[in-house]
Amino acid sequence: MRKRSAHSEVSSWRHGGHAVRISHLLQTLFCLFCCLLVSCSRAPTEADKQGQPADQKAGQPSGPPPVPVTVRAVVQKTVPVQLEAVGTVQAYAQVSVEARVDGLVVARHFEDGQYVQTGAPLFTLDTAPYEAQLKQAQANLAKDQAQLENARKQLERNASVVEKGYVSQEQYDQAVATANALAATVKADQAVVESAALQVQYCRIASPITGRAGAVRVDIGNLVKANDTANPLVIINQIEPIYVSFYVPETALPEIRKYMESGPLPVEAIVPGHEKNPAQGELAFLDNMINTTSGTVQLRAVYPNKDHWLWPGQFVRVVLTLASRPGTIVVPSAALQTGQKGQYVFVIKEDQTAEYRPVVAGDTVDDEIVIEKGVQPGENVATDGQLRLSDGARVRIVEGVGPPGDQAP
Repeated sequence: MRKRSAHSEVSSWRHGGHAVRISHLLQTLFCLFCCLLVSCSRAPTEADKQGQPADQKAGQPSGPPPVPVTVRAVVQKTVPVQLEAVGTVQAYAQVSVEARVDGLVVARHFEDGQYVQTGAPLFTLDTAPYEAQLKQAQANLAKDQAQLENARKQLERNASVVEKGYVSQEQYDQAVATANALAATVKADQAVVESAALQVQYCRIASPITGRAGAVRVDIGNLVKANDTANPLVIINQIEPIYVSFYVPETALPEIRKYMESGPLPVEAIVPGHEKNPAQGELAFLDNMINTTSGTVQLRAVYPNKDHWLWPGQFVRVVLTLASRPGTIVVPSAALQTGQKGQYVFVIKEDQTAEYRPVVAGDTVDDEIVIEKGVQPGENVATDGQLRLSDGARVRIVEGVGPPGDQAP
C-alpha cells in the first residue's frame, strides 16, 4: 500500500509539473501579443513620419501617387483650310543651247554653273570660212549690180529711139527682159549676202534667257555640228521666277476650283529641314484633265525666287491654302491619343484630376489639331504623361499652363 501510494504521488507530481509548464508558455505568448498591440497602436515617431509619403503627411487620402503631366490650354482661333502635297521644283524655262552652224569652238565666255543674262556671250566659233563666203556673196552682188546698171542704161537708150524706128521692137523687148532679169539676180545676191552674214553672226552664240548655266559639254577646239539636239553645248535653266509642280487627289478639285474663282490662292513651298523659312508663291496652273491612273490632278505654283532658295529638281512640301476658318478650336498634336474606342484627350480639371474625354478630330495645322467636338476653349489638356493616366487619376502639373507651343519655366 505504501508503494502504491508513493507511485501515485510521483505521477501526480509529474502531471502537475507539465501543467505548470503549459501555463507559463501561455502566459508568455499572451504578453508578446499585448506588446505587439501596444506597438501598433502607439503614436508614430519622428522617424516613422519621415518614412511616410508626402500625401499621408498632409492628411491626404492614401493611394497611387499623382502622375506628373504637362498641360496646354485649348484655344480658339482662325485656322487656314489647307491641302498638303509633295512637289517638285521645275525651272520656269529651260533652253538647250545648240550651234546653228558647223564650226570649231575657239572661245568660251562663261564658267560652269554661272548665272548668265540674256544676250551674254557663251561661245565663239571660227568665223573665217563664213566670212569668206560673205565676201564672195558681196562680190557677186556688186558684179550683178553693175550689170543691172548697164542694162538699165541700155534700156533707156532703146526706149528713146524705138518709136523712131532706129531700134526694132524685138531689141527693145530684149533689153527690158535683160534689165528685169538682172534686177532679180541682184535681189538673189542680196539674199545670199544676208544669209552669209547670218552664218557669221551664228558663230557668236549668246544666251537666249537669263538663268543658271549647267555643265559645259564642249571645250575649246571641239568641232560642233549645227542643230545637234542630242548633244547641246550647255543647258540653261531660268530660276527667277520658278515653278513648283505637285498633285492633289481629284476629290479636292471642286474645292480648289471654287476658291480659285475668288482670286489667286497662296501656296507655300517648304524645304525639308527649313520649316520656318517657307517660300511664298501663288497657284498659277490647274491641269485640264485628271490622271486616270493615279486619280490625281496636276497643279503648278509660281514663286519669285529672288534669293534662289528653290532649285530645279528639288523636292519640297507644298501647302495650298484655300480659305480661313475663324473660331476654330485647336489643341496641340501631342494631346490627341488614339485608343480602342477612338480618339481622345485627357482634360485636367481644377481639382488636379484627369478626365477621359472622347473627341472628334479634324485637320492638322502645323503642330496643332482641329477639334470638331469634345473640348471647350479654356480647358487644359495633358500633352505628356498620358500613358500613365486613367479617368479620375490624380495629377501633378510639371509645366505651366499656356497656349499651345508656349514653354513654361
